[in-house]
Amino acid sequence: MLQINTYLTFNGNCREAMSFYKACLGGELTLQTIGESPLADKMPAQMKDLILHSTLTKGSLLLLGSDMVGDNGLTVGNSVSLMLDCSSENEINELYAKLSAGGKADHPLENSFWGALFGDLTDKFGNHWLLHFDKNKQ
Repeated sequence: MLQINTYLTFNGNCREAMSFYKACLGGELTLQTIGESPLADKMPAQMKDLILHSTLTKGSLLLLGSDMVGDNGLTVGNSVSLMLDCSSENEINELYAKLSAGGKADHPLENSFWGALFGDLTDKFGNHWLLHFDKNKQ
């Protein structure tokens, strides 16, 4: 089955960010540093502790991340959002509070015209999250 997964790029703080997301969302976090990879001998010593690849998995959730920034550097923008489809009102409230800690609660959770509890936020790493709970599926 064709599937799209979210891959986030960070500028040296991938470990911190992915650990934060694990604390918020739960799941299993795997981190591979550049120093632990076949690239180790080809990279400058100061890059050995940076994250080459990370995965956070919980059920069908798969969030990927890396510190491998291109030559032009990291540009955090608003063209990508992470959408969490929550299973309960309690879950959406809890996740909104956790993910917005240290960030910005752009639009607090509110009842939408389509029958869902919905809100969005920007976390402390500059990533935009949409949180959704369909009240019609209770």
